[in-house]
Amino acid sequence: MNTVKSALVLIVLSFCLSACVKDKYESSKGEVFHAGANTYVGSNNCIDCHKTETELWTGSHHDLAMQIANDSTVLGDFNNIKTEIDGVKYFFYKKQGDFFVHVEEIDNTETEYKISYAFGVTPLQQYLVDFGDGKKQVLRVTWDSVAHKWYHQYKGDKIEPHDWLHWTRSAQNWNTMCAECHSTNLKKNYDVDSDSFNTTYEEINVACESCHGPASNHVDWAKSDPEGGNSYIISSGEGQTQQMNLCAPCHARRVKLTPDLKPGETFENQYMVQNITPSFYHGDGQIDDEDYVYGSFKQSKMYDEGVTCTDCHNAHSLKLKFDDNRLCTQCHISSDYDTEKHHFHKANTASSLCINCHMTGKNYMGNDFRRDHSFRIPRPDQSVEYDTPNACVGCHEGKSNQWAANAIVTWYGSERADHFSDALLISSKANITANERVMLDHFINDLQYPEIARATVIENLNYETQESFNSLFKALQDSSAAIKFNALMKFRNMPRDLRKSTALKYMEDSLRLVRIGAAQIVIDIDIHDYDPKDQPIVEATMGELETMLFSNADFSSGRMQLGDYYMQKNDVTNAIKHYEVALEKDSLLIPVYSNMATAYALNNEHEKAEKTLDNWIKFEPEQGRPHYLKALLYFEMQKNDAAVTQLELAIRKNPNDTRSMYNLATYYYQENRDAKKAERFINKALRLEPENKDFKYLLALIYKNLGQVKRGQAILNELRSTT
Repeated sequence: MNTVKSALVLIVLSFCLSACVKDKYESSKGEVFHAGANTYVGSNNCIDCHKTETELWTGSHHDLAMQIANDSTVLGDFNNIKTEIDGVKYFFYKKQGDFFVHVEEIDNTETEYKISYAFGVTPLQQYLVDFGDGKKQVLRVTWDSVAHKWYHQYKGDKIEPHDWLHWTRSAQNWNTMCAECHSTNLKKNYDVDSDSFNTTYEEINVACESCHGPASNHVDWAKSDPEGGNSYIISSGEGQTQQMNLCAPCHARRVKLTPDLKPGETFENQYMVQNITPSFYHGDGQIDDEDYVYGSFKQSKMYDEGVTCTDCHNAHSLKLKFDDNRLCTQCHISSDYDTEKHHFHKANTASSLCINCHMTGKNYMGNDFRRDHSFRIPRPDQSVEYDTPNACVGCHEGKSNQWAANAIVTWYGSERADHFSDALLISSKANITANERVMLDHFINDLQYPEIARATVIENLNYETQESFNSLFKALQDSSAAIKFNALMKFRNMPRDLRKSTALKYMEDSLRLVRIGAAQIVIDIDIHDYDPKDQPIVEATMGELETMLFSNADFSSGRMQLGDYYMQKNDVTNAIKHYEVALEKDSLLIPVYSNMATAYALNNEHEKAEKTLDNWIKFEPEQGRPHYLKALLYFEMQKNDAAVTQLELAIRKNPNDTRSMYNLATYYYQENRDAKKAERFINKALRLEPENKDFKYLLALIYKNLGQVKRGQAILNELRSTT
């Protein structure tokens, strides 16, 4: 989770030097400047030719993205100020020209820290502290540069020093969470074995070459004979696709696919955007967690119509072109939309601003208000059914969603235009009707809907019928890398030969995202199980997957994924190594406990497996699953009575835990321990999952043990008829 992205996160990265209007080498006379290796030269080499752009950029959020701490850059009050926030005591002061903070944590430990860098400028400024091993940490205490006061992000939370969210831990590590988008040509240089960094950058801030790429050849050309007909053009950000490739990497919630990042490279060759799933967005796709614009923008009709960042924002100052409805009426006819006949609110008020209905937002990092860039029409009718937000009750506090829905009907009629969010919401439901499923299977291949919404619906669904398989196979033919990737992910639990043949078809795709998706579904298949002619491409693609995994290993979730990778390769020792580091980084990364306990058990380290599950129970005492896993472990250790106790605990904590019921029924059925108890537990499971064939088969066997042969045979006959 990118919890420490600075307030500098706006909609665009600067790009497009006005004198450089193409994105390829060309000459009007057909001549090309013969360049050597292209290297970074620094923004000082751009100023002479690009004075206007430099003036606009100077003082921008990109220019001030990160600065060495000194009297001219630090905005916070360090004049011997004492404050206490959420139980943490701070003393801010200066010593010999440097900035310091003395921190007394909630566990009463006290430490003095020297401030190395200022991070951001408005509406907040954060401060970095050097921690050794190349690591820089972002102080939790933050300067509100609008209200001029110190405050805490995660207001009201008392964060213990061992917590992942504590400012000294991984969630607030600059190298991992912030650095790539606040400096030019940043290289994290993370060493997996030592868990250390040797992070470097060309310029401390987001300067010209962050977006235009290395400029040495361009500068050499400019110094040679720029009027002589030769030309050497660098990335210009001309057109929507180019702009997205330049801006999206730092304005998206995404996963990095490679450490070799190049400005302007096709997004899906370097990153995978986060789908608009309920863990990060509201069910209809509106922003919820810190989502950084691109995932929202890709949902919008504006994106579909070719709108770009610079239609609204200046490429270098980053400022909006207008601060009123003129921003929207550049494209939308004013007489149709900027009128009370359309918005039904008093003109020239905040209520009549287009953005307050179509670009709602929320505060992140305490005071940084960011707007949703999906540009949606308010749907309070969806709010009534699904409890999603809407702009109407966001302003009209105290009014109900139904009140807002009624107002919309009064103004615009009862019919709502077809919108992808209807399918998105249905796909997230626990129980989907047959008709809804038919609609969703059609939706994922309907090109009129946003690619990111279709990809998300693919992720949300299970594929168990022939009709749904047909829809999934069709999705694999889509031109979108995201659609193909998400479709491939649904093959992970399919038969081995089907996974193998499917993966081979996509291992030579032109985009890295698809190739990595293909590799992920065949991790467990040995290279020698492929035809010799296919082995080179398999090896290369698996290499890309490994590179991706290791390039994200500084994240706790990245370590977990490395552990999962080695588990699939049956390399339990390496799996355990990475799981252990994952938990060192984030003790609340709950999925690791299950996976690591399994790895320990496979390695015959039963005591470590038991301790791992006990630690999980300490963090989540109300959860039943760790008790279920302890039961399986105890069965393996021949501690049957203890296993039964754990299964009973699991059911007590989760009355819908059919797996524990099934295991108890199996235990009592085996060796004729107690057929009546077996019957009771399996019937309890069947009441929750009446169509489960495994449960039915066990009940048939139990009936035979009870002497109720006809009842058992009837169930077996039913199972045969449906096979």
